[in-house]
Amino acid sequence: MSRIYLLVEGQTEEAFVNELLVPHYARMGLYLRPIIVRTSPGYRGGVVSYAKIRPQIEKLCKQDAAAHVTTMFDLYALPVDFPGKGSAAYRALADGHGKASFLEAQLAQDIAQRNFLPNVLVHEFEALLFTDIAAFEQWTDDDAVLEPLRKVRATTLPEDINDGPDTAPSKRILGAMSGYQKTFHGPLIACDIGLDLMRLTCPHFDRWLTSLERLG
Repeated sequence: MSRIYLLVEGQTEEAFVNELLVPHYARMGLYLRPIIVRTSPGYRGGVVSYAKIRPQIEKLCKQDAAAHVTTMFDLYALPVDFPGKGSAAYRALADGHGKASFLEAQLAQDIAQRNFLPNVLVHEFEALLFTDIAAFEQWTDDDAVLEPLRKVRATTLPEDINDGPDTAPSKRILGAMSGYQKTFHGPLIACDIGLDLMRLTCPHFDRWLTSLERLG
């Protein structure tokens, strides 16, 4: 059985990994273990500074050389000290897929460990939930509030929804469902949607999972 450590941003991603990815990949002989990043003593969650995250990635890579280490970080709101984030080449990229791939390459180069597989979500975890807006219906008394989500999904693939402060996937969901709670609703909606449909509509996410499968 191959071991894979996933360094994730918070409890939502931790639950997503435990509830969807862990049982799915256990059948393939891949043992996944999510680990929430530490941002300060006694506090976990959020990539607020790459300087605080880098030692954690490096430590995981070195402490178990027979295992692999990957990440599940949101492209949206990555800190300015993240490898490549401040470069002119990054700013010249027009789409989220290109930006995420560029930062993944820069991150891999900076960590420089053979057992490290970088991954940056386009643009954030909530983009995966736009795969199927119908999965939100059981969490609202009036399905009409979901119309703004249906409208954007009708013309835009989940990973192509932009990363503006008011138009990022999570901001759009909160605008339609004020009671949306990321750590509670997010993993449950994701479970209802399922990995197969997510992979069909989210190519960057699919490529990451394909890379994990090759480790087995």
